[in-house]
Amino acid sequence: MDNKYYLTEVDKVSKSIFCYHNPMDSILIEHHSHKKGQFLYTEGGVVHVKTDTRMYYLPARHYMWIPAGVRHSIYPSSPKVIMRNLYFPIKKSANEFYKKEGIYHINNLLMELLLYTKNWNGDIRKSQKNKYPIVNAFKTLLEQSVSNSLHLELPHPTDTKLIGITTYLSDKIDEEHLLPSLASKFSMTDKSLYRLFKKDLGMSFIKYYTQLRIFKSLEYLVNSDYNISQIANMVGYSSLPTFSNTFSKVMGKRPSEYRRSNEIYM
Repeated sequence: MDNKYYLTEVDKVSKSIFCYHNPMDSILIEHHSHKKGQFLYTEGGVVHVKTDTRMYYLPARHYMWIPAGVRHSIYPSSPKVIMRNLYFPIKKSANEFYKKEGIYHINNLLMELLLYTKNWNGDIRKSQKNKYPIVNAFKTLLEQSVSNSLHLELPHPTDTKLIGITTYLSDKIDEEHLLPSLASKFSMTDKSLYRLFKKDLGMSFIKYYTQLRIFKSLEYLVNSDYNISQIANMVGYSSLPTFSNTFSKVMGKRPSEYRRSNEIYM
């Protein structure tokens, strides 16, 4: 099934569970939505998932739940990325888990069941006794084993000036930016820039900027041969221990651990 056209098949059979595993090959999957909820797991790199309000950074060995009806686009950080998807019909009375976007760690049991389906693509119906019980059990385990959502996303700014500022931060990610100098560059006071971040994005400048740097470093860790000290410099950290400690606070593991855990399950 072609990467570009499988999306038209997801909702054709309303009661089926749709399964799709494939390398991304750097293809942008443009803004779309489904009537089914989407389980999206990735290996081999970072996948960007953009909704109307946020940019999510889905790292390897994690999954994202995208509720039915949420418009989103998907693009990988590398052609090596493999995407594993299961699309489920969701009832209105379903668990709250299925109604909100989130990124989560995947446990071993879910991983084993997911890999069991790796050669399946297309609709899985109740009549398929050798397949349907597996994916239906997967859905049940999903809500029963869910942990706290990881905050691996950044909100989209709506203020015109702040759009320019956040674009500048992203473009100049290899430089260190302090609030006073950034405010001065954009002809603002420290206080007015601080308030703009809080008002428009609901977070402080330092939190936004820290997360932007760490999320960018994820791409370098999995898509390059740069050492960790080089990557720290590439996202504006002059101190390797500071980068490593900050990465650990955001991601729950050291950069070296994250890099080691990125192999692909075939």
